[in-house]
Amino acid sequence: MAKLLLNLRHVPDDEADDVRALLDAARIDYYETRPGPFGISAGGIWIRDDGDFPAAKSQMARYQHDRAGRARAEREQALRDGTAETFLDVVRAQPVRVVLVLVAIALLLGLMALPAYLIWR
Repeated sequence: MAKLLLNLRHVPDDEADDVRALLDAARIDYYETRPGPFGISAGGIWIRDDGDFPAAKSQMARYQHDRAGRARAEREQALRDGTAETFLDVVRAQPVRVVLVLVAIALLLGLMALPAYLIWR
């Protein structure tokens, strides 16, 4: 029975390509499901043979460890260079989105506090 190796929800294309190449290099047979039309299923990369799954998991763990190290190094370099994205950069680039998110947060906090307010009133 096939086992899911990687859920493709919020996975960048370069990472999915790297995983496919990793599985091809290790000669592990896999198949891929595409996302559903309404966003209910995200798609995934599945290992066909249960016997190959432990090897695929170990390859995936090694890959994720290496990718995390590269991402941390890139972030640290960006912080040193002063090119890392800050909250003010996001506000400048997407002011309406930031305001809407802050309003949504305030509304949710208000809804959560409303029962306590009504009880103590």
